[in-house]
Amino acid sequence: MRPFTTTISLEEARKRLHASLVAIDRTERVRLDDANGRVAARDVASPIDVPPFARSAMDGYAVIAADIAGATRTTPASLSLLGRIYTGEVSSAIVRHGTCAEIATGAPLPEGADAVVMVEETARPGGERIEIFAPAAAGQNIGRRGADITAGERVVAAGDLLTPSRVGALAAIGCADVAVFAQPRVAILSTGNEVVEPGAALAPGQIFDVNRFTLGAIVAAHGGIPEPRRSAEDTVEALITALDAAAHADLIVFSGGSSVGERDLIVDAIRSRGEMIFHGIAVKPGKPTAFARVRGTPFFGMPGNPTSCLSNAYILLVPFLRAMARLPPHVPRTIIAPLGRTIVSAAGRHQFYTVRLRDGAAFPAFKGSGDITSLSQADGYIEIQSDASGVDEGELVTVTLF
Repeated sequence: MRPFTTTISLEEARKRLHASLVAIDRTERVRLDDANGRVAARDVASPIDVPPFARSAMDGYAVIAADIAGATRTTPASLSLLGRIYTGEVSSAIVRHGTCAEIATGAPLPEGADAVVMVEETARPGGERIEIFAPAAAGQNIGRRGADITAGERVVAAGDLLTPSRVGALAAIGCADVAVFAQPRVAILSTGNEVVEPGAALAPGQIFDVNRFTLGAIVAAHGGIPEPRRSAEDTVEALITALDAAAHADLIVFSGGSSVGERDLIVDAIRSRGEMIFHGIAVKPGKPTAFARVRGTPFFGMPGNPTSCLSNAYILLVPFLRAMARLPPHVPRTIIAPLGRTIVSAAGRHQFYTVRLRDGAAFPAFKGSGDITSLSQADGYIEIQSDASGVDEGELVTVTLF
């Protein structure tokens, strides 16, 4: 056995991760259909005014405002109707004094008109005459050209997260595609002679691979492209071969092989290909988590136990990956609830303890580091600081929701 001689604090681990972070700099162009959730790589300025023409803001009649000054229900202004203007067409009619044109919402304003009267303030007593029951100011109910965006105006800045509204703004200026930062490619691999693919027959002593799938789901949800690989056996040679095969990736994530047994050989494999930055964190679960650089590529060695692996993926991998992908930090939702049952914690280790929410209280859900249901049947987790010995029943706790 090769026990941990020291562990570092969670705060120190985060500092070392931050110091090792290099944001992705590759760029690519994607269709606007695929742009939501991506990060813009360049400023985008509008080549046109939006709207590109003055248009009606409602259904009604395009008029000259001076013609209907003083109009009321008892003394309406009477105008001659020139025709109708629909969206998507430009009328050749010219509105002159004493005339008007029926117009649909969004249709281009005809030449000569300077206001639109809503249809509710009008009547058509017969023939081609329109009665107007209210005055209008010049510019009323008109969307002027460039009122939303002017030509040359910056619509998206480099580094902006492309939200649905920003994607809509790009569509409004005619962009069919946009330059974005590439998503980090993340090689994911489980280690261990006992690990087999789901769907295969289990031999005695074997278990199905869990971590490759949970890690892949987390990577995909937080801006990365998971590249899953078949598990590697517990030999230094097999692990080195797996590291070499993953060298093309932007980030490498192994699970298992990072603890302290004779066959936990990831430390030896890293030593032959790179530099270990830390190995062992004073947290529970997830103490054996490692971080290294393998020929310049960041490497996470996650614990093999499913709960430990997934817990530290939320706590450490997600912030690192999102920063690498230039995404804003993930801000999970939290609630305050009384603890439903006392939790005892080992002093000296920062503990992330899973809980279920029931009847307005948070009840412990943690079974063990090897039990995936410690997380799958939990609603969130609470944090117990390293200098605390536990949390008493009834004490108010902050629950970070999954």
